[in-house]
Amino acid sequence: MMSEQEEVWIREAQTGSKRSFSRLVEAYQRPVYNLTYRMLGSPEEAEDAAQETFLRAYARLEQYDVNHKFSTWLFSIANHHCIDRLRKRRAKYVSIDDNPVLENLEHDSPQPEEDLLNQELAAELQALLGKLDPDYRTPLVLRYWEDCSYEEIAESMGLTVSAVKSRLFRARKQIADLYANQAATTPPLSGKREPVAVGRRETVPQGPLLFWRASFAT
Repeated sequence: MMSEQEEVWIREAQTGSKRSFSRLVEAYQRPVYNLTYRMLGSPEEAEDAAQETFLRAYARLEQYDVNHKFSTWLFSIANHHCIDRLRKRRAKYVSIDDNPVLENLEHDSPQPEEDLLNQELAAELQALLGKLDPDYRTPLVLRYWEDCSYEEIAESMGLTVSAVKSRLFRARKQIADLYANQAATTPPLSGKREPVAVGRRETVPQGPLLFWRASFAT
């Protein structure tokens, strides 16, 4: 749920207040950047995509329906922009099966981690995400990194709830088998490779995203 203050900022931004929109950018920069980073894999490109998301949101504020969550609307804009970028890369789709590496993705609560190994696994998981088709990457990111409900993901992606659940199931299986195939052909991390649970909240590079301070601070 949005706070009353955020609702005020939205109303003021819709009437032309750049300062209020600046407050919205500050409030939602982390989840938007997190989505663009998980989708694109490059901090620099994610920063650029996040900036473009907010610029597009500002240009389309009159289209925002206050009966829906503002974050869901932003995620929809960010998702479509990232998919456009990824399609230009001609990303490849790979079908795969299940594996214990995604044990934590089978549950709704975060799992404990070992710091050093987690850093390596976090980078590895990001690399595996990058191999997924964008239509399967998005629901994983929104569900397991942003804690969005099935309904919120469905609204962001223009899908039914059942379609979201199906994509999540297939995405988990795809990543799991990619991990299994990789484990069979590469040396283990830190001298070993075990099915350690990978949490949803590992750190991602945080871009400065300061563009709005000049654009929207007045």
